[in-house]
Amino acid sequence: MQAEGVDARRAVEELKELAELTGGPDGARRVAWTETWREARDWFRGKLEEIEGITEIETDEAGNVWATAPGDSEKAVILGGHIDSVPNGGWLDGALNVIGALEVMRALAPQQRPVTLRLVDWADEEGARFGRSLFGSGAAAGALKPNDVRNLKDRDSVALPDALREHGVDLDRANEAGKQLENAAAYLELHIEQGPVLERMDLPLGVVLGTFGVERHAVRFTGQHAHSGSTPMEVRRDAFIAAARSAIEFRDDAAGRDDVRATTGFVNVSPAIVTAFNGLCEMSLDQRALDADVLADMLAKAKEASERVAGEEDVSVEWERLWQIEPIPFDDGLIELAHEAIMEIAGESHRLPSGPLHDAAEMARLMPTVMLFVKSLRGLSHTKDEDTPEKDIEMSVRALHRLTEKTMEWAGK
Repeated sequence: MQAEGVDARRAVEELKELAELTGGPDGARRVAWTETWREARDWFRGKLEEIEGITEIETDEAGNVWATAPGDSEKAVILGGHIDSVPNGGWLDGALNVIGALEVMRALAPQQRPVTLRLVDWADEEGARFGRSLFGSGAAAGALKPNDVRNLKDRDSVALPDALREHGVDLDRANEAGKQLENAAAYLELHIEQGPVLERMDLPLGVVLGTFGVERHAVRFTGQHAHSGSTPMEVRRDAFIAAARSAIEFRDDAAGRDDVRATTGFVNVSPAIVTAFNGLCEMSLDQRALDADVLADMLAKAKEASERVAGEEDVSVEWERLWQIEPIPFDDGLIELAHEAIMEIAGESHRLPSGPLHDAAEMARLMPTVMLFVKSLRGLSHTKDEDTPEKDIEMSVRALHRLTEKTMEWAGK
């Protein structure tokens, strides 16, 4: 089924063209604030300049690129994405967003529309060079605090403000990008799933319910290390054993809930020698859920479990929050429109949360927002092995087109 006016096959070919231009044997190299990223954006801008109906292409104070096709109203439906990648990344993460949106603009920009249609290529979604993800969208949303990132440096000790300056961005003016959102009515984004859910269900497309909230902590257990040969098992105060038992309880609690995550990512022990058990153990716990109450309950249960286990192992436990973000649900009305669009294109749909964050999470704080996911083979992303069947990519572009039509009609009422 081909949505009228949309050449979804052309989107696939342009994704390949971009990969050939800015990739290599180890994958994509479009890291933000680099020359390769600039080349990718120049290529993309050239595509935008060819589209009838786009009257303005501009770069805002945060480095985001905007293309505008005016409609009967200044109210704007925004199609968003990011062309930057992680080092040695895949051919779809980010690029599919903007190339899919590019094809939708080709179809809809020349037509008369009840509302304005805009496309944005957000600057530095990945945060790969300086560690600050969602830079451009965060600046536009007012979430970026310049003083929090002013001292960030890359591995070559280049400071973030200096790198920004090379690309025409003044860090202290970045938040002025917010004026681009003054007439925003809705934000739509297409993305690969980056996980295995849709593939396991043998479905090409899904509607994203929102992005997970995150509670990330360091959990430290303190006992007393001693000689592994001379200390009887029943009197040991082994911090690692307390941590290991707790980690299993964290996992089991999450496994017993509906669609949440709990991950122990690092474990550090001391003294870390073969002839002693460990008196100190620090580990991470990353918990994620779409419901704020569920996330809070997960954290409370984890603390209760760690304290109980610590008592049984005769050690102490301390918690330190490393990072936290609240769940960000997407708009119920747009979720329904997205479901309708997928059903019309693919015949089947599924609703699922997003574990990774996206630029859409920043936009959802300010306006009705929704995302579409297309399946990822083996759930792989941020690697050259990232892939999606081309027929599914084509369906995703057609679904984005249909969703855009429905959203413009909705916004124009």
